[in-house]
Amino acid sequence: MELRETGRFYPWPMKMYIDGEHMKAIVTGGAGFIGSHLVDKLMEMGWNVKVIDNLSQGRIEYLEKWMDNPRFSFVKMDLKEHDEVLEEVKDCDVVFHLAAYPEVRAGIERPDHVYKENVEITFNILEAIRMNGIPHLVFTSSSTVYGDAKVMPTPEDYSPMEPISIYGASKLACEALIMGYSHTFKFKSLILRLANIVGPRLTHGVIYDFINKLKKDPRKLEILGDGTQRKSYLHVYDCVKAILHLYEVHKRKRELIEIYNVGSMDWITVREIAEIVVRTMGLREVEFYFTGGVEGGRGWIGDVKYMLLDISKAMREGWKPSMNSREAVEATAREMVRELL
Repeated sequence: MELRETGRFYPWPMKMYIDGEHMKAIVTGGAGFIGSHLVDKLMEMGWNVKVIDNLSQGRIEYLEKWMDNPRFSFVKMDLKEHDEVLEEVKDCDVVFHLAAYPEVRAGIERPDHVYKENVEITFNILEAIRMNGIPHLVFTSSSTVYGDAKVMPTPEDYSPMEPISIYGASKLACEALIMGYSHTFKFKSLILRLANIVGPRLTHGVIYDFINKLKKDPRKLEILGDGTQRKSYLHVYDCVKAILHLYEVHKRKRELIEIYNVGSMDWITVREIAEIVVRTMGLREVEFYFTGGVEGGRGWIGDVKYMLLDISKAMREGWKPSMNSREAVEATAREMVRELL
């Protein structure tokens, strides 16, 4: 069976069984942007899914269609509560750990918040995996762990890893914890370093910000930085496909730990994104105001100005994006305009 997603076809096996039993997954952050799309796909594939989310970033309405399904359960919980995590994160084949504070800029004013929401909860998840004998973890990391990489596209074995934001540092700290736990306690971990993910249900980021700014003033658009920032964008449907495909690949391998970049093969500037959003909203004669930014045109302190991931490793395993950066941004602009206007 094939499912239509924004005008494209994505083939998915609708059932996955082991010895006649449904596969069981826990998805932390499953009410969030990427997490809710992952939940949709897992449920369509016949999995038993438990979502754990405190709803600080996620939205329960993203999951409403599954609430009466006997294969689905939702737990509203703060993952910083160690004992509660040990009680709820158990009896599953895999934990998809997507819960995190997603806003890179938050690290400037609230580094403690980023630490607690990213590193501390990852430690609690790892403790639950260790104590409850869960065999597999899939963790969504970030391209920000590379910092200002001097090699473009940037491969997984790039060094030195020098994140320039608290957010990037927190993701790298999570990766280190995961590696240590996996080697020590012998469970499998898949680490996925994501590019900028866009698509329906997006609640932050440049496309979301541009649309909301233009709703308030359709004649003028403030653009943080100098507009030349250039980055890779991947549609959330391609992202979910990568998560599930690479999980299946990793299950069959002997390696305890695998790391993959997940992104597109090209990049696009902030100015080009602004032009796409303006055109999609049907606006004319919009004045672009560039703030100039900081440190050579970055949007904010800690903003990686240029990012393009080398995704050849994931492609060798049989995954590839169906959209390039421009197509992903254009599709998202259309989807977000329908959602927000």
